[in-house]
Amino acid sequence: MNAFLSKCKLLTGFGLVAFAGLSGCTKDFVELNANPNAVGTLTPEYLFTKAQYDGVANSLLLLLGTMQYTTSFNDVAGFGSKYIASQVNSSSSSFTSAYPGALNELSLIINAVKDDPAQVNLLAEARIWRVYCYSRLTDVYGDIPYAQATLGYTDNQFTPAYDPQQAIYADLLKELDEAAQSLDATKPTFGAADLIYAGNTAQWKKFAYSQMLRLGLRLTKVDLAGAQTWATKALAGGVITADADIAKVTYLATGQIINQNPVAYNLYISDYIAANGSTNQEGGKYQDVFIDYLKQTRDPRLGIVSVVYTGGSPNVTDTTFAKQQGMPANLGAKPANFARLSEPNPKTVLLRNSPVLVFTAAESYFLQTEAALRGWSGGTPATLYASGVGAALRQWSIISPSDGTLPASKISAYVGRNQLVTTGFPQQMQQIYTQFWVSIFPDAQESFASYRRTGYPALTPNNYPGNATGGQFPRRFLYPVSEQNLNPVSYAAAIARQGPDVLLTRVYWDK
Repeated sequence: MNAFLSKCKLLTGFGLVAFAGLSGCTKDFVELNANPNAVGTLTPEYLFTKAQYDGVANSLLLLLGTMQYTTSFNDVAGFGSKYIASQVNSSSSSFTSAYPGALNELSLIINAVKDDPAQVNLLAEARIWRVYCYSRLTDVYGDIPYAQATLGYTDNQFTPAYDPQQAIYADLLKELDEAAQSLDATKPTFGAADLIYAGNTAQWKKFAYSQMLRLGLRLTKVDLAGAQTWATKALAGGVITADADIAKVTYLATGQIINQNPVAYNLYISDYIAANGSTNQEGGKYQDVFIDYLKQTRDPRLGIVSVVYTGGSPNVTDTTFAKQQGMPANLGAKPANFARLSEPNPKTVLLRNSPVLVFTAAESYFLQTEAALRGWSGGTPATLYASGVGAALRQWSIISPSDGTLPASKISAYVGRNQLVTTGFPQQMQQIYTQFWVSIFPDAQESFASYRRTGYPALTPNNYPGNATGGQFPRRFLYPVSEQNLNPVSYAAAIARQGPDVLLTRVYWDK
């Protein structure tokens, strides 16, 4: 798949130099020294597929612990839930992967198609996907290289400046606006190379406006008027509301790793491959906070996402509601009852040919509920919220049709028990974004962003010995150490503007 990125290489060994010195230049020099396996012309379709895979895969799974879905008694593997000072540099992995991966690939695509009016849809969809990738990155780290990023290949810019997150957000929203308006159903698309919508321009437009709603509401603590402007524009443009329009990337059960669901694969291979509940390599289980909440609220998703192992050969999984039990995050040694604690269901959460849901109808409805409560739309908050709750339960049938589908009666009963309260805006926000926390699992990265903006769900940080935050929740993660060494001037300017490169420094919109 990467052949089209190969560069032609010249042989420069001693033998060639000696030969050239004896016989002089030849008209066939370039032809003789061209790499026969290299592709000199970029194919946007191939590269877009790779950029989608790379964009989805670049996710900080350690945030599953931070958002109290999972934990581990192993201090190293448990960094996400324990914020252990000695392991803080593990939080830089997403930054390290983003630029040589999806962001560089998208830059190459955009440069290749931007001057051809016939390829306006390829340009628009690459821009929309680039917004997704950059927004995920800046939400974790704050100020990041943006305007000068990915110019190393084309402009020899190897020490890009870090842009302020405020400026990044302004440009991301502008990009979504322009790209959405430029989509043209009469022009060619990426077609089958587009793993999300197969080039459907109407659906790409909904995805663009849905992201606009997400990023617009992200500004409510720092620019309420701007948040209203962008949320209103997004709702007018048309956001995702139907299950058929959910943005998702599909995967295969076998084959190359890149073709398998990256969340499921990484959880499976790192901790749950033994499938016996006892010899988990990294000592991981569901955290008690998550399991207890699902049990307290009689959530029918508990048996879909969680199992305990009951022995036998092969080991038998049990989804019985009463038997599910999470592990506390403050443990530093394997508990005696470890084998009986809950962990991800192999048939749903660990299903490697399941799709990754990038933007769901449930999230859209929850964001719309907030916008309606703020008076920014004519929608009925209670109706929008109920639609979000129902969509969140239905989406597991998209992830795993055979083991994730809930009966309509159970969905209806849960929605009926969870009507939007009328006691006041703070209470409604708590209800909306606690439901959001459950609905977005296992996308802990978006959950982390939502939590920092809203304060919900009302989680208690883990004050584990040796943590790097004094027992507080992290507000961002660390730049790679390599940035201090290879891009020191830009790095220094970023921390002088944003604040120290520590877990408690807040990003622009988290005030």
